[in-house]
Amino acid sequence: MNKKILVIGTLAFDSIHTPSLNSGVILGGAATYISFAISKISNNFGIVSVVGDDFPLEYLNRIKSTGADISGVEIIKNKKSFFWSGRYHVDINKRTTLDTKLGVLENFNPIIPKKFKDSNIVVLGNLHPSVQNKSINQLSGKNQFLILDTMNFWMDNNLEDLNQVISKVNLISINDEEAYLLTKERSLENCAHKIIKKGPQYVIIKKGELGAELYSKDEKFSLPSFRVEPIDPTGAGDTFAGGLAACLSEIRKVDFNSLKKGLILGTILASFTVEGLGTSSIEKIVKKNIIERLEIFINKNKIDLTLSI
Repeated sequence: MNKKILVIGTLAFDSIHTPSLNSGVILGGAATYISFAISKISNNFGIVSVVGDDFPLEYLNRIKSTGADISGVEIIKNKKSFFWSGRYHVDINKRTTLDTKLGVLENFNPIIPKKFKDSNIVVLGNLHPSVQNKSINQLSGKNQFLILDTMNFWMDNNLEDLNQVISKVNLISINDEEAYLLTKERSLENCAHKIIKKGPQYVIIKKGELGAELYSKDEKFSLPSFRVEPIDPTGAGDTFAGGLAACLSEIRKVDFNSLKKGLILGTILASFTVEGLGTSSIEKIVKKNIIERLEIFINKNKIDLTLSI
């Protein structure tokens, strides 16, 4: 099928510290991880983002070499790119943000190229909800499927704007802590159904090493994680979203069953991401690696689904 995908999110500098490694300043950003994930399956996708003139051409070329159309990436002269630095603890699931510099993100006004306004699948990476809303308002296609990622910061500080965005998307993908925060419910099932009442048809709740759950109004699907020794969890959720989008782009109809397949592919791609520092692992894997890991995962968990990539 190879439906067209649009990714709206950050291209950034990251500086990652783990108990044993220090990345220095490296390529990061939600749109980066999402795009590397999509590129393993599809080359029919474009990115809308913004960077400063300090963003190396080498980084843009690495992203472009995946097949991504970067005509929607704005480069602003005399401005700095978005920068994030974080330190992971001995419990790798816990991290502390050391520094955030918004740079060009502070006044980001997304402009979607005409050729991508009708994209079949749209991934709204973690951004200010007002930026996500501006992006949605530029879309013009029919039967577009919108996937939303967000975070606890927007729930605490921009809930009204966030709820407006949530009401316009088809699926929201968040982690368990964010689900509890957004709904004030005590069970993930209640969280999911409360979110569905806000507008989305589907909710994915990620539980880290415990896997993920997919909900619709009437159905639920639980999936374990693919266990690996994590080195760096940065970008795992973005990779997951990219894998989900890529899978849906290859399937004729988006429904609960196709989303289950997307959940599986997203889980597998995220398992590669956490095995390397930054994008180092997800960037270099090839389809053969993915197929091998998919077969192991499906057989081990006796999953009754055919997933061809």
